[in-house]
Amino acid sequence: MSKGILTRLRLSSLRLRLVVVFALVALTAAVAASGIAYWLNREAVLTRTQDAALGDFRQEMQNRAATLPLRPTQDDLRRTAEQMAGGSADYQVLLLGERDAGKPIVGASDPDDFTLADVPRTLRDAVDTERPVTEANPYPYHLFWQRTERNGTPYLVGGTRVDGGGPAGYMFKSLAAEKADLNSLAWSLGIATALAVAGSVLLAQVAATTVLRPVHRLGEAARQLGEGKLDTRLRVTGADELADLTRTFNSAAESLQKKVADMSAREESSRRFVADMSHELRTPLTALTAVTEVLEDEQDSLDPMIAPAVALVVSETRRLNVLVENLMEVTRFDAGTARLVLDEVDIADQITACIDARAWLDAVDLDAERGIVAPLDPRRLDVILANLIGNALKHGGSPVRVAVRTEEDELVIAVRDHGPGIPEEVLPHVFDRFYKASASRPKSDGSGLGLSIAMENALIHGGSITASNSVGEDGTVDGAVFVLRLPLDASGITREVQTRSSQGEVEEE
Repeated sequence: MSKGILTRLRLSSLRLRLVVVFALVALTAAVAASGIAYWLNREAVLTRTQDAALGDFRQEMQNRAATLPLRPTQDDLRRTAEQMAGGSADYQVLLLGERDAGKPIVGASDPDDFTLADVPRTLRDAVDTERPVTEANPYPYHLFWQRTERNGTPYLVGGTRVDGGGPAGYMFKSLAAEKADLNSLAWSLGIATALAVAGSVLLAQVAATTVLRPVHRLGEAARQLGEGKLDTRLRVTGADELADLTRTFNSAAESLQKKVADMSAREESSRRFVADMSHELRTPLTALTAVTEVLEDEQDSLDPMIAPAVALVVSETRRLNVLVENLMEVTRFDAGTARLVLDEVDIADQITACIDARAWLDAVDLDAERGIVAPLDPRRLDVILANLIGNALKHGGSPVRVAVRTEEDELVIAVRDHGPGIPEEVLPHVFDRFYKASASRPKSDGSGLGLSIAMENALIHGGSITASNSVGEDGTVDGAVFVLRLPLDASGITREVQTRSSQGEVEEE
């Protein structure tokens, strides 16, 4: 998955989070506002309805029920209840009196709709309770009410008693109309809440676009900066936090560009110095080499006191030659001018030739099948093998085992010695330039460039080299192992280098 797709996914995720947060905030606010509005309207509607009905019922009790005789008949109670429920009253009335002591009679405006069974027992007990008349309580009986439900329909039941032993009266009012009004209000508030959430989502989209557009531009600029386009800058607009972030990015990019330019200039100067120094040393080294060859030929006839010095000069001159050649090779890699010259190479023959040319045949065991052929650069492969095998012989001692095998599309060459191995703290640095583990390898008299040059030659083939220790069955280290991996077909690497060279990315000295 490309970086652009990953960036878009991250931005989409952030957009989603912004939209969800906006929606949740809007939903919470809308639900809270709607709930409060519904509760306030519900209480207002029910309070207004019950106050009106109870007030009218109280007045009717005073005007009509209070005029009934102390021992009314059932017809008296029924007619009075019908009169109280008639007219503009929209509730039913039930009057409860006594024909004789302990013999209650009931008169209802509509016995089929409202009976004594519809009156809660707690309400009847409250209505029948006579309270002492005091200065704070001038009436012995009070009006009480209660909301009930019958067959899913809410009702208001109220009741009181006429002072002086008069009948008790109860009213029964349906609150179905109020319930319908409140349900309609609830639906309206629900629709308003849904619209508020939808509106908040739209606003969140707009806000997310406003916020994420500069973030997206910043992410794209950071990606370009990471790809090496150090001249990337962003246009600063506004004076908010995102504008400050953009200014900070531009400042960081400018500082990074300057530092990279300075480092590149210093690195180029260092490479040029090494290259020039190497070129300059070749002329006197050529003369020194010629002189040392003459001295070496005449070494047997020299004074025994001078012969050791001559041998030392010859040895160090050769070592200096190798160092200069290595430095020139390193500068080619750094400058990008190293080339692959591919040829069909028989791997077993190439390794044998490398060993034979250096007189290592008695010290190296070769395990390689005949017929493994791959298009490689013979000279660079020889450099890799010479460094790996020479390093194993120098630090691990003979016999050194070289094993060759193929894995899928790779050529694998393993070089193993039977020495003390490589210390764990040294392993990460064995391919570093000029690195010498002098404490663990006191015999090391090389330049510290051999393994790094071997690695560069492997990389230019599209391969790699790894270093590790071989562990025996008893858990002890039993030598070091260097594994070279090269593609069986390096022609694609050659075409890539040639393409870069034609585009001006690689220049030949």
